[in-house]
Amino acid sequence: MNKSLTLNLELARRVELAEALVGVGCAQTFLRLRPQSGAAFERYAGGFAIYCGPSSPLTQAVALGLDGATTDAELDRLEAFYRDRNEPVRAEMCPLADGKLFARFGRDGYSVTEFTNVTAQAISPGCSGPDGSTQIGQVMVEKVADEQVDLWAETVADGFADHPPSLPEIVELMKMMALSPAVECYLGRVDGRVAGAGALSLRDGVATLFAASTLPAFRGRGVQTALLHARLARAAEGGADLAMCLAQPGSISQRNVVRQGFQVLYTRVKFEKGWG
Repeated sequence: MNKSLTLNLELARRVELAEALVGVGCAQTFLRLRPQSGAAFERYAGGFAIYCGPSSPLTQAVALGLDGATTDAELDRLEAFYRDRNEPVRAEMCPLADGKLFARFGRDGYSVTEFTNVTAQAISPGCSGPDGSTQIGQVMVEKVADEQVDLWAETVADGFADHPPSLPEIVELMKMMALSPAVECYLGRVDGRVAGAGALSLRDGVATLFAASTLPAFRGRGVQTALLHARLARAAEGGADLAMCLAQPGSISQRNVVRQGFQVLYTRVKFEKGWG
């Protein structure tokens, strides 16, 4: 049985910064490989403002207000970062963040647009992760090689899409994520056919699991469970003591990870304000 986690400010800061750095890494990769993209990131109120293109799921502020008291000047700077890029402010907020930020959001007309559960699991170092390919049930999990990055990006995007094939800009975003620092990508195959994908970022003892996606034809066959087990084994092998992932409240994804030992630590709230 996995050790139960007790939420406190230190744990929340670790989790939020680990997830924020996935977005920062993606912005860095855009800047390196697609300098015309206008990608950017800056530190604000202990967290990061990230821009990876208009309406990108990574274009948001993360981990704000977990490093002490904040000031109105910091939020003014945050708003200017997004206003200068003609993009709404979107701030993913942990409930343990500085209360002054929540008060400012209420005072300045921000709307609540989304809730996300942050789930986590304590892990014990020392297991062996997949090297090459690993059979888990009927799913063969393999670590993605450089020449498979395009395939991985298309698989993740198509698994998220309502009607594949996915928009080229979403595939491009997934590719930039795959090529980002500290990110490892995995494919799951059933009967030799690509069925799903997932990614892992290892930073400062925290394994961030993200980009979990299964193609419609293979859902209900244990693809994500196999990818989850493979990534957790790799995280343990890499010395991580904590794994985290995000899930929509009450979703199939949340039920799946809770069955595998994750617990809901807290619910994030997304605050948003446009410039129209």
